[in-house]
Amino acid sequence: SMKTLLILLAAIAIVLIVISIVHPVGKKIALYAILIGIALIMLLPFYMMFVMSTLKTNEIYSFPPIVTFGSNLLANFASMNKQVDLIRAFLNSCIVTFSYTILVLFFCSIGGYAFSVYDFPGKKVLFTILLGTMMIPATAGMIPWFIMMSRLGWVNDFKALIIPGCANAFGIFWMRQYCQNNIPKALMEAARIDGCSEWTIFFRVIAPILKPAYASLGIMQFVNQWNEFTQALIILRKEKMFTLPLLLRSMVSDRGTDYGAMMLASTCAVLPLLVCFLCASKFFMDGLTAGAVKE
Repeated sequence: SMKTLLILLAAIAIVLIVISIVHPVGKKIALYAILIGIALIMLLPFYMMFVMSTLKTNEIYSFPPIVTFGSNLLANFASMNKQVDLIRAFLNSCIVTFSYTILVLFFCSIGGYAFSVYDFPGKKVLFTILLGTMMIPATAGMIPWFIMMSRLGWVNDFKALIIPGCANAFGIFWMRQYCQNNIPKALMEAARIDGCSEWTIFFRVIAPILKPAYASLGIMQFVNQWNEFTQALIILRKEKMFTLPLLLRSMVSDRGTDYGAMMLASTCAVLPLLVCFLCASKFFMDGLTAGAVKE
């Protein structure tokens, strides 16, 4: 019961406090125990999603909840394929997300580099306005955004999800801060003396230095766009254009929802994000910490 769980957690906390006071390395043991506990709590929803993808709907609703894998995986897979076209939605999400992420990294790195390195009239004013746009809620621009996309003829078109945000304020700010702390001006001056053009300097000298920033910004933008629901719901009307979030929403029905099949589809939608983060986690952490201390 919940009362028993709370008592157990309180007992564990008391033991950790005593260990941290009594034992010489107790503080480190307690710290690692707390971090492991937090990590397990964070992983629990993913684990339960994987478990539910192997259960029947009535088993998912059972109490106490089932925490071991079931035997209904193949039936859920068949039900999922009967309800939706997961492969098409997966490809649609890949097209939108990869295109968007690549364009964001390109335009935001150029914009951030320009704000960091070059001096031009109105630089501070433009950057202040740029930061100001980050304070405006995204929902406040939904209606103007839809009107613009409609007039451009981009309803039911992936361009509406890709192009408007490919030079977003957060990305430019992120790259500008990284460039300020990690690009020595002497390196640029040496490249100019060697006869390099400004574009050559950026692509051949600056871009390799920006790899950690590219990785961290790329992961954040990739995850945000992969999970984008509201804009896709507004702009995409045809089922063959649905991305994964819209596909999952379409599996909810008033006549009854097969939650086992839905959890399996959710698992398929989440796995690419987990793989992406695990593969680039080292660069992600480097990008977050680089420039934290300015020498």
